[in-house]
Amino acid sequence: MADAGQDGQRPQAVLTPEDAGSARLALARIAFLTEGAPVPDVVREPILASWTRSRLWHVPVDHLDVPFEADLDGESTLLRAARPVLAEAAEQFTSEPVSVILCDANGVVLTRDTGDTRLEASLDRVWLAPGFSYAEEHVGTNGIGTALEGGGPARVFGHEHYVEHLEDFACTGVPVRHPVTHKVLGVIDLTCWRRDAGSMMAAAAAALGRRVEAMLLEHSGRREHALLHDYLTACRRNRDAVLAVGDDLLMLNDRARDLLAPADQGPLLAEITEALATGRGQQLLVDLPSGLTARVQCRPSFTEGTRSAGIALVQMIGQVSAGGGRAGLPSPALPAAVGSGPLWTKCRQAVDRAFRTPEWLVLEGEPGTGKTTLARAVHQSRTPAAHLRVLDAVEYGPRWVADVIDELATGGGTLLLTHVDTLPPEAMSVLVDVLEPYRESTDVDGHWVVVTTGKQRGDRDGDLTTLLTLFPRTVEVPPLRHHVEDVAELVPHLLTRLTRGGTLSVSPAVMRVLMRNLWPGNVEQLYQVLRTTVARRRSGTIELTDLPPECRATTRRVLTPLEAIECDAIVEALLDTGGNKAEAARQLGMSRATIYRKIRGYGLTVPFETA
Repeated sequence: MADAGQDGQRPQAVLTPEDAGSARLALARIAFLTEGAPVPDVVREPILASWTRSRLWHVPVDHLDVPFEADLDGESTLLRAARPVLAEAAEQFTSEPVSVILCDANGVVLTRDTGDTRLEASLDRVWLAPGFSYAEEHVGTNGIGTALEGGGPARVFGHEHYVEHLEDFACTGVPVRHPVTHKVLGVIDLTCWRRDAGSMMAAAAAALGRRVEAMLLEHSGRREHALLHDYLTACRRNRDAVLAVGDDLLMLNDRARDLLAPADQGPLLAEITEALATGRGQQLLVDLPSGLTARVQCRPSFTEGTRSAGIALVQMIGQVSAGGGRAGLPSPALPAAVGSGPLWTKCRQAVDRAFRTPEWLVLEGEPGTGKTTLARAVHQSRTPAAHLRVLDAVEYGPRWVADVIDELATGGGTLLLTHVDTLPPEAMSVLVDVLEPYRESTDVDGHWVVVTTGKQRGDRDGDLTTLLTLFPRTVEVPPLRHHVEDVAELVPHLLTRLTRGGTLSVSPAVMRVLMRNLWPGNVEQLYQVLRTTVARRRSGTIELTDLPPECRATTRRVLTPLEAIECDAIVEALLDTGGNKAEAARQLGMSRATIYRKIRGYGLTVPFETA
């Protein structure tokens, strides 16, 4: 039995300086969470900044809510370069309670090597495992997410973690940057027990990061140097705008920066990237949102598998007017074809130019993208008083063919034939025979003929291909998910139509949900969602609770009936539980991992603060 002190009381346990510091930090964290009071005398400045960001992100403090990514890229540039470095590090730490972790630029764990089985089991319990994201917006202050947010090394020990259940760990994360572009590709993290953390952790993590960056330079140096050589050579030999375009690299000379408007750069780069991916030199004419047209000469520097890069020489030319002259002004806005995003504007201008030439035109794209609306809008903006006839090939029959013949014989205006890809082969042959005599007509009063098809060029059969050879120009109408910024204009336009000029509007939260949706049914699906919503609310402001469950699904494809039922059940469970995924999983009888996978697979947006 221990001796009593002179005052008759038992001796008090003595706290070590480390224990005392940890206790002060724990109290400071509680004060911050409950009172929001700054505690810079106890908490390091980077940690306090991270706590503040975590609170603004509404990260839950009492439990972990870690999203899961099922489809990891096992052959990413970062992973290929890091593998030998990580294998050697894992061997060095094989008998130590240290975990060596590699994450991508989103904080998703790619690999984890842990020599200590007890530590590995504990990391599993806090979801610090491959496929789970430790981004700061999900987990709060931690070595991985905080290194990504701060753009530099991050050391987080014990109670410096924002979320409970992580206070027994210490971690040091170091961003890994591309040696040429300096873009952050991911994070190397060392995690151990808090009591085992030492001053050498930061140095060890930094050394691993440098070695991975050296491997990246060794892997990519030859390609980037070839691209840089071609770029500098082109700049010396040309007065044109010169761009060097690669997977993680973009360089523009002074002429390109002066010549290209910011809104033009995205569409132009998309065309250049697609051309370089073929591995062959190409010349392009690219319609730009500014109303100008770019003549582009693409020269690949290298092509290896799916990776390609090269240079592009760019000259700007004005639009061609109907009379053959130049017109520097953009084509007029089309009030019936709502949208001002770069991709939609480029598509609209291409159709407008085909009308003014005039060239018979194929409009191809997914169902519901607005192909018919776009053709109507161009016709009405240029010749509002002229004749327009729309004939749907779904109604094909003797009368339909007779109507096509009559329209072509009368001359003038626009003839729009929709859904021609649905015609049976014999009907396509008949239509070819009907159209052929008028294809090369020089009659200035002849029809502008437009056909719409949902089939892409690689999916066309022989009969459809034969029919479409009568049309010298094809314009692809983009799906709504590719110009989702236009949802902000489409929603008020469609609501005005649905309410016949009423005052119904949407709340900012609803607009955010609508703009995050990928709309597999395109504009038509958006219209039907709003139509369903308007049936329940005719005035005022549409709130989240007014939206049908389907608009919470952001999957890239139309769901099967069974998937739609499952998706709706998950949405309803999340609504019932206020967005708490763990409780929703319990109600549905599935594990947390399963509901995370389903939420990500269906692309569900859960507009709640709780989890």
